Amino acid sequence: MALIMSVVSLSISILYTPFLLLVLCVIFLASIGKSLGVRRLYVNILLKLFEYGRQHIEVAKKVQRNDSSDEEEEPPIPDDKPPSAIIKENGINGTKMSVIERQEILGPSPELNYKRSSSQERIQNGHRTDQEKNEVNLEFHLSHCLDLVKAGVESIIEDQVTSVFEAEELRSWNLLTRTNKQYEFLTWRLTIIWAMGFLVRYMFLLPLRVLIFVIGVWLLIVSTACIGTLPDGPFKQRVNYVVSIMCFNFLSRCISVVITYHDAQNKPRSGICVANHTSPIDALVLMCDNCYSLIGQRHGGFLGLLQRALARASPHIWFERSEVKDRHAVAKRLKEHISVPDNPPILIFPEGTCINNTSVMQFKKGSFEVGGIIYPVAIKYDPRFGDAFWNSSRYGMLHYLLNMMTSWAIVCDIWYLPPMYREPHESAVDFANRVKSVIARRGGLVDLMWDGQLKRMKPKKEWRELQQEEFSKRLKGE
Repeated sequence: MALIMSVVSLSISILYTPFLLLVLCVIFLASIGKSLGVRRLYVNILLKLFEYGRQHIEVAKKVQRNDSSDEEEEPPIPDDKPPSAIIKENGINGTKMSVIERQEILGPSPELNYKRSSSQERIQNGHRTDQEKNEVNLEFHLSHCLDLVKAGVESIIEDQVTSVFEAEELRSWNLLTRTNKQYEFLTWRLTIIWAMGFLVRYMFLLPLRVLIFVIGVWLLIVSTACIGTLPDGPFKQRVNYVVSIMCFNFLSRCISVVITYHDAQNKPRSGICVANHTSPIDALVLMCDNCYSLIGQRHGGFLGLLQRALARASPHIWFERSEVKDRHAVAKRLKEHISVPDNPPILIFPEGTCINNTSVMQFKKGSFEVGGIIYPVAIKYDPRFGDAFWNSSRYGMLHYLLNMMTSWAIVCDIWYLPPMYREPHESAVDFANRVKSVIARRGGLVDLMWDGQLKRMKPKKEWRELQQEEFSKRLKGE
């Protein structure tokens, strides 16, 4: 026991000075907004390791198939694509992503539309046979409802809503055990690489990241408290802008964030900034490059401490639990904020819940009703280095933070899109859908019409009635 204690004390005495210098270097680089490029070099090394692992996995699988004579051969994958699916290949930022999107089955089939349009045209021209008279009265056949039956079976197997609340599937193994495949024990080389990676992530990166997180939170609280003592005015806003970016850049080091910003000329300066929502760190990666005001429910505990600290330095909108569902109160506070031109842009995630960064779901119309300029922002994470998606129904905040700090890194791209304005005769819903489609197209995401709150609630009665109404039209031959 004495030998172990002496080894530990010797290790601490040797590593204390380099460790302290490393932390001071991180603080200094974050304060001036610079980087030595170490994290990007680290990411490039990881990519080579992933490729090495992928090649060994393929070789090991081929050897296993050749050695096992009792194993049945896998059936060949057909080249033709199923008619009920559309394979989309997105090549944004050099990363391809395959997404299977179900065809829309709501409404009459194309065959019925064609029959209806052709028969109506003949009726208008006065050409109408006895057979056509019967077809006009009733054009329903039993086969016309088969597409609805097929869509129902497809939804039971895999629907569009459930799949966006699960972790995104990877094309190759990223040397983490957060997968159903036990690739780490496939070959002895992969086992050694995985074990070394485990030691690096849990014995070196995790303690360093926890220390950076604690120092970063302390730095944020102290800095905002000092800024809060300054009188309101342009000087306080400039100081808050610089200090805010410095603190959040320092905090981003606790998860080794590597961010690439695109089209900085479209960066929000005022008004409302809307973005797709994947994780609580969405606000962190955005505030590393700009100063925003936040809106949300007032919390207690640690989150409440951060909210009070941020509110001392800049105007944020925090609601009590009883006010959250009051749309008029929220709209009033939003209008008051954007009416002051010196206020920072307010950051809103209109989806209202976290999506797994493969899709964009329905935007709530509230933030699009207040008027003003809307600045769309598209956020796309690279899941090869770490899954940024927070499945709040499965993991708590502490478990999620542990997963983030024990991942290799968080790599993401952020696109600032041109500001958008609501047209004179455009409804808030249509404007929200237009902004959503722009974000989905730029980020290489699937644009879905479904409400993200389906994760926590049953479908609305109106949606079921709409499906029933469409099916009744088919029965009537309309």
